[in-house]
Amino acid sequence: MPDSHHQTDIKATIRALAERHRITYRPTDTDELAHHITRLAGDDVVFDETEQLLIALQRAGHLSRTEAVLLQADYLRQAKA
Repeated sequence: MPDSHHQTDIKATIRALAERHRITYRPTDTDELAHHITRLAGDDVVFDETEQLLIALQRAGHLSRTEAVLLQADYLRQAKA
């Protein structure tokens, strides 16, 4: 098992990627609609700042959908540790 001190800080990597490409997250009308639909269905899903940056990077074409999903999985796994 790799030493946790040598693991990449995924949050910092995502933030640096967004900064390098000058990307920020701005919610769209569709984002707002999806938020309200999930909230009304009892599944209030809220993405944190890092997850929002992943969405913005993918929308801007700097990450593929697969890359964004894999980074999000790594980020969530690291956040639990």
